[in-house]
Amino acid sequence: MLEQRIQQQFFDSADLKYQAAETLTRPVADAANAVLGCITAGGKVLVAGSGAAAADAQRFAAQFVGRFERERPGLAALALSADGAVLTAVADESDYTQVFAQQVRAFGAPGDLLLVLAGHGDEKHLANAVAAAHAKEMSVIALTGRTGGALRELLAETDVHVAVPHDRLVRVQEVHSLVLHCLCDAVDLQLMGEQDNE
Repeated sequence: MLEQRIQQQFFDSADLKYQAAETLTRPVADAANAVLGCITAGGKVLVAGSGAAAADAQRFAAQFVGRFERERPGLAALALSADGAVLTAVADESDYTQVFAQQVRAFGAPGDLLLVLAGHGDEKHLANAVAAAHAKEMSVIALTGRTGGALRELLAETDVHVAVPHDRLVRVQEVHSLVLHCLCDAVDLQLMGEQDNE
């Protein structure tokens, strides 16, 4: 029984990724081009997500600053969930819904990019970060679930929305992880060309 359930988890995840490949290829390519344009123009990527998405944001920033699959110069990326002192200071002194927006206002600059990881899209603290990014003349990439929630309505024409066609949060997060790997791979490919298979 348990083994069948575990196997079904693998099948469900693989099925969603297979189905999403066709619909997400274009928006993920658009997101990769936006990230590449930001980085090559000297900008930085600010990444925001909470809960499990906070860990994904930190991993993405680490793969940008450090490396993804091969050596390259570090790229400017900052996970807005990484500094516990900043998060708690803003939450205590202002309110929790400003924890990412305040950092965008402090660290963001025109030409930078905000990458938001939102399982549902109705997270007020992420919506506030998007508004703060727009006020700073920053582009936004939003990774969400199927509908994009309220976040979808905040996106500008020049922003990129990658909406995973599923409602179950864990499945959405699995695809978000793959999308983040695709972004890292696409940027490395554009900056350094094809890699010889080892």
